[in-house]
Amino acid sequence: MTPLPELISHLDELLSSSSFADYGPNGLQVPGATEVRHVVTGVSASAALFERAAQLDADLVLVHHGLFWGEPAGPITPMLKRRLKLLFDHDMALAAYHLPLDAHPVIGNNALIAQRLGADSTEPFAEHRGQRIGVIAHFDEPRDRDALAAQIGELTRREPLVFPAGPQQVARLGIVSGGAADDIAEAIELGLDAFVTGEPAERIMSIAQESGVTFIAAGHYATETFGITALGDNLAEHFGVRHSFVQLLNPV
Repeated sequence: MTPLPELISHLDELLSSSSFADYGPNGLQVPGATEVRHVVTGVSASAALFERAAQLDADLVLVHHGLFWGEPAGPITPMLKRRLKLLFDHDMALAAYHLPLDAHPVIGNNALIAQRLGADSTEPFAEHRGQRIGVIAHFDEPRDRDALAAQIGELTRREPLVFPAGPQQVARLGIVSGGAADDIAEAIELGLDAFVTGEPAERIMSIAQESGVTFIAAGHYATETFGITALGDNLAEHFGVRHSFVQLLNPV
């Protein structure tokens, strides 16, 4: 068993969470068991995730999208009450890391996507609240656009939405997981060949077509499974705790 504060301190330091001006609080959101043996990870906090975590006898639930957004927190709704009750009844702590997990150069969502696509090098890309959270993946030998889109589909296990407006050969690919469709503007400014994110937006099709940059939407959920899984594996490696990733598929 590992003390909960020790795990949280490790995560805070690993992800440099205090340096991010995020859309919600990073770190421990709900206290629970003081000693951790089993960490359950998932993309988003939900009653379904907490029920699965309770079945697995988790002590800490670790997510990318936490329970609280904005500052200060609003009133407790019936949905939030149910979620909190599941955590309280089963003495499970909840921790969440949002932008810090997107941005991490090794175990971040975007760095891992670039690595698994076979990028030869990367550089920071796409500023959000003063921090660059995405990456530009460089391919020394340009990749065929359609083959790259197919590889992204295999990686995320879903068919991506593709607006194939850019060149057939892709040497530089912008990557920002989640809901970052408007970061295509920076991809256009930098002259990238293609840009991949999670969710599309209605306005993006014409923007892609008129700018000559291929746009790929590979799923908000699907593009954000990588970092949280790697974070749980990091805790297992460093502290010897058990780690289980709970897959709750979301088509968005």
